[in-house]
Amino acid sequence: MNNPVVIVGAGLSGLRAASLLTAQGIECRVLEARDRIGGRVLSIADPNRPDLGKFDLGPTWFWPQYESTITNLIKEQNLGTFVQYTKGEMLSERFPNEPPERYILPENSGARSIRFIGGVQSLIDAVAGTLPPGIVELETRVKAIRLEAGAITLEADLADGKRKNVSARTVILALPPRIVARHIEFSPALPPDLMTELVNKPTWMAGQAKAIAIYDRPFWRESGLSGFVSSWVGPLQEIHDASPPTGSGALFGFFGMPVMMRRELGEDKVLKLVIDQLVRLFGPSAKNVSSILYKDWSRDSETAVEEDFNPLRDYPSYGQPPEEGIWEKKIIFAGTETNSHFGGHLEGALQAAEQAVFEIINLNNRSL
Repeated sequence: MNNPVVIVGAGLSGLRAASLLTAQGIECRVLEARDRIGGRVLSIADPNRPDLGKFDLGPTWFWPQYESTITNLIKEQNLGTFVQYTKGEMLSERFPNEPPERYILPENSGARSIRFIGGVQSLIDAVAGTLPPGIVELETRVKAIRLEAGAITLEADLADGKRKNVSARTVILALPPRIVARHIEFSPALPPDLMTELVNKPTWMAGQAKAIAIYDRPFWRESGLSGFVSSWVGPLQEIHDASPPTGSGALFGFFGMPVMMRRELGEDKVLKLVIDQLVRLFGPSAKNVSSILYKDWSRDSETAVEEDFNPLRDYPSYGQPPEEGIWEKKIIFAGTETNSHFGGHLEGALQAAEQAVFEIINLNNRSL
């Protein structure tokens, strides 16, 4: 009997690859170090008000006018979506101790972004729902991949401290390239050029943190504000309306504050600065938070390595790492960083999964 294709990583790319392989009748297993599926997709509820729905601490949007793969998958899975709220004026905060300026953005000044009812987790759950039970193995951390006499063996640590070996005919690495380079030992070693390429490919979102302030209603809309803010003061440099389609209100923001400064201040002080900024921008009503959610991705060891702590100055150059040497066709890279057109987006993760499965099918056809 042939060994299965083993996918390392149960984020969107890994799960989609498993779904596509399963649909082709190709046996596969998914090994995931975390205790949950989704990878950098993280949609969580307000612990005080779970009835308010889920909010995205990872990716939030997609753009149907440009991104056909995710758009078609959403239609296929019949998932609910809604348009990002942008009505009203934006705020620009340029200087400390000066009130923000209000601007009306020209109509159609930006591409229309779309959000998921229930958060992006709804997409993850839908893709996972296409898999037979038992394919995804959580808390299974791949530590080594060995190739001996043409046979591939993965060594993985389990939550109970035990280690298990998994045999594979091909491995899809649906992980950030730097995580592959820093956390997995290869025997024989990967070619030096490939290792350099992996280490030099920044992990999308890895140095970022995200905060979401949840309110009983989107009160800023009553003042004619869209919730969109651009700030040179901080700590949040970009803020958007994160409210669900009905009911509660929410604002989320990306930090301009560097990783090491966030660490030195600590979460409590960082979040106090966030609330102070929201009050400065939106008035005293911004103090009345139901809850504030926070995720510092630089502290997530399944996402970030030390190289990711430096903020990105330019959009990274993403795409497939070079295939060469003894590992060629034995390991295949997936994940959003391996897609040259939509790297960093959910669309990139899905296209990378499709490309990986296309390669597997080609390998299968050649061996027939």
